[in-house]
Amino acid sequence: MRHLLQDLFEKRVNQFVSNKRSHKIFFPKAEIKQDSAAKRSAEIVKVKAAGKIIEESKEDEFQTVKYQAHYQYLIKQKEILYMEEEMEERLAKFYKNSLVMDEEIKPNLEQDDIPTTDTRILAYESQDERLSYEYNRLKAVQYAERWWNSYNPAYKKFQNDCTNFISQCLHAGGAPMRGYPKRDAGWWLQHSNWSYSWAVAHSLRLYLSNSRSGLRAKEVSSPDQLILGDVICYDFEGDGRFNHNTLVTGKDANGMPLVNAHTYNSRMRYWAYEDSSAYTPNIKYKFYTIIDE
Repeated sequence: MRHLLQDLFEKRVNQFVSNKRSHKIFFPKAEIKQDSAAKRSAEIVKVKAAGKIIEESKEDEFQTVKYQAHYQYLIKQKEILYMEEEMEERLAKFYKNSLVMDEEIKPNLEQDDIPTTDTRILAYESQDERLSYEYNRLKAVQYAERWWNSYNPAYKKFQNDCTNFISQCLHAGGAPMRGYPKRDAGWWLQHSNWSYSWAVAHSLRLYLSNSRSGLRAKEVSSPDQLILGDVICYDFEGDGRFNHNTLVTGKDANGMPLVNAHTYNSRMRYWAYEDSSAYTPNIKYKFYTIIDE
């Protein structure tokens, strides 16, 4: 089984590089990735991929394998070279040692413990309390780089971990928690309890829009206005419910953000997510630059 997956990876990585592509192999992910890069005058010049089997089962002559793929893309844009990485879970089925199906296991973006009330109220809790701090953007980015593909045991891990991860990055940068123990107030995590704004994508977006104490942010109109340590919020369906967050950890040759994230574990990914399986033409974004006292 392992040699079959290895052979699959060897064929697949060439599909990302234009001068090595085979028209006999159909791999939409590679085409989407190439198109996304071309839109910003970038080129994928080299790709490495490694697989790790998570589960496998056999029934008669059918074999089913759940595996994790780790992609590393060397991207050239103008005179700049940088490495983007992403993780992906996939499900493959083989019949008599021949591949018959291989598809991505898409993360369920329904958030843990979504509040039933409008979480705008949390931003107005204790607004008279002034929590002075200096946001250390370098430390926030360093944290995002250290933990982009693993989980800090000091924190609770969520099934949909993107917002929890971004909150950890912001806290590593010095953003102070406040509001404990009210889950619909402030921004905090204590042991096995947390505020909605800490772990739910839509709630963090509302918190950043409205908070006037502690962790605060200013919405800007375009991604090029963001700097390292800032936050991008994503509403993939465009229905007004935001379901993903990322942290800016770099800039490309055009000065546009590159981001790190969980759920779709990735680092130095182009901010627009046009190459994501969650992307839809209706996607909406919010851009927040963190401010301090």
